[in-house]
Amino acid sequence: MVAGHSNSFLKAPAKPRTGGVASTVREPARSRVYIAMVAFFCVFAAIGGRLVTLAMQQAEQGSSYIAAEKPSAARPDILDRNGEILATDIKSASLYAEPRKIPDPDEVFEGLISVLPELNTPRIAQRLRGDAAFIWLKREITNEQRDRIHSLGLPGVGFREETLRFYPGGNTVSHVLGTVNVDGRGISGIEKYIDQAWLNDLRELGFTSEEGLEPVRLSIDLRAQYAVRDELKRAMEHHKAKAAIGIVLQADTGEVVAMSSLPDFDPNDRSEALRPDRLNRATAGVFEMGSVFKGITVAMALESGKVSIDDSFDARKPIRAGGRTINDFHGKRRILSVPEVFIYSSNIGTAKMMLEAGIDEQKQFLKKLGLTERPGGELPERAMPLMPPRWNELAAMTISYGHGISVTPLQTAVAMATMVNGGKLIEPTFLPRTEEEAAKVAQQTISPQTSDAVRYLNRLNVLQGSGRRAAVPGYDVGGKTGTAQKVVNGKYVEGLYLNSFLAAFPMSDPKYVVLMMLDEPQKVDGQPYATAGWNIVPTTGAVIRRIAPMLGVKPNFAGDDETIPVKY
Repeated sequence: MVAGHSNSFLKAPAKPRTGGVASTVREPARSRVYIAMVAFFCVFAAIGGRLVTLAMQQAEQGSSYIAAEKPSAARPDILDRNGEILATDIKSASLYAEPRKIPDPDEVFEGLISVLPELNTPRIAQRLRGDAAFIWLKREITNEQRDRIHSLGLPGVGFREETLRFYPGGNTVSHVLGTVNVDGRGISGIEKYIDQAWLNDLRELGFTSEEGLEPVRLSIDLRAQYAVRDELKRAMEHHKAKAAIGIVLQADTGEVVAMSSLPDFDPNDRSEALRPDRLNRATAGVFEMGSVFKGITVAMALESGKVSIDDSFDARKPIRAGGRTINDFHGKRRILSVPEVFIYSSNIGTAKMMLEAGIDEQKQFLKKLGLTERPGGELPERAMPLMPPRWNELAAMTISYGHGISVTPLQTAVAMATMVNGGKLIEPTFLPRTEEEAAKVAQQTISPQTSDAVRYLNRLNVLQGSGRRAAVPGYDVGGKTGTAQKVVNGKYVEGLYLNSFLAAFPMSDPKYVVLMMLDEPQKVDGQPYATAGWNIVPTTGAVIRRIAPMLGVKPNFAGDDETIPVKY
């Protein structure tokens, strides 16, 4: 039947059996795909690994090559307050090699070391024999060295013109300026400040070039800076001291006019700056300042209202406290007035004056003067003061005459400026600042009446006390000596001193504060002691005598032997 035949044609086709011919064909195809994928992965992994290896092996040469190809970024000139150049860029040459282009490495090596013996090392010889595209041999060579190497005609050796930082004054302003590294990046001092403040940002934006930038003017007066360093150097050599510090600060603006710390370094030879004894002691060193702190204690006591300049204190007997004895170096063994406590530098009288005002008053006053915090200013090298672990009665008494607390010399100079400029605390700066700009940042810290009293006492000390050798006719100098015993193995050592003289002039209207210090001066022939009055005090007088005319301070010889009036 036709119908039956129709049903046979509509029957669904049978499913292929598993393991048939189609399955057998697909399995090798999948295997080939997987094998190809694995092969491609291995190839790309090998290529990637080789690239990483090459990058690691040639990281130094690659970065050096890029550095060599990039144009040298300029730095701004640095000028003193009068426009004298303190730091500038000059053209220099650096020596490089392309080892792949050197046919005879031994010949090149022998030629190089004949001009630059410092390259005679196994490392240089090995690198010249290598397969690198580029290597630095020596950065910043002299023109003479360049000419001599060029005349040898060494294949694969070349020169790259670079920018070299040059400091015309050498050591004179070294700690203020700081220095830069071989790539022209500031690593200390004002050079580092410039980078951190704005130059790094300009570099990232691509706004630096070889054409230079707007100069940076400092508050430093190169003439005064030279005079301070010169007098310190003489005193250091004459008294066989291990170090010396000098600061000149403008009292009404906070500008640092001069700052020197000896031993110093030549920033043209940056390796000198890394020596441990080249520390900038003026801002990065902290010291027990000794009796110059007595001026701070007197100001604190007068400002508290609990002590007046007419008061007296019994200095007949030493004070026993905390198992220690507080005594005077050359005690008068009598009752002393406040001015006598100051000019005779009585530890006993100063400690009793502090106790009268109170420990809390002392803490607050030192904080107001900025003596318990890191000092201000642009220099990155600024040390934190060292406070006593327990500010008890004994600690407070020793702090009153400058022991038991360590601060930076710059902080001490700023405190003096505050006490003589009418009582205004002005953060120090190494950049120019007008009186109007200073007025905006000044903080009234003590009263003008207390400031008048402090000026009176400092002037009296030069006329009648330990500061007599700092007197300069016509310039109304005032100041306070400090002879601080140094600590060795946890004990104060007699005869081992840090001497200082904290001065200002003219005391009738203070314009400048001068702090001079000698570390461990020795007694010289004709002098009975190695204390401050015999060494750093006359040095301060010599500095003031030299810098006062430079800074435009006119001498006034009328009534030069008189003290300034004090108002209450």
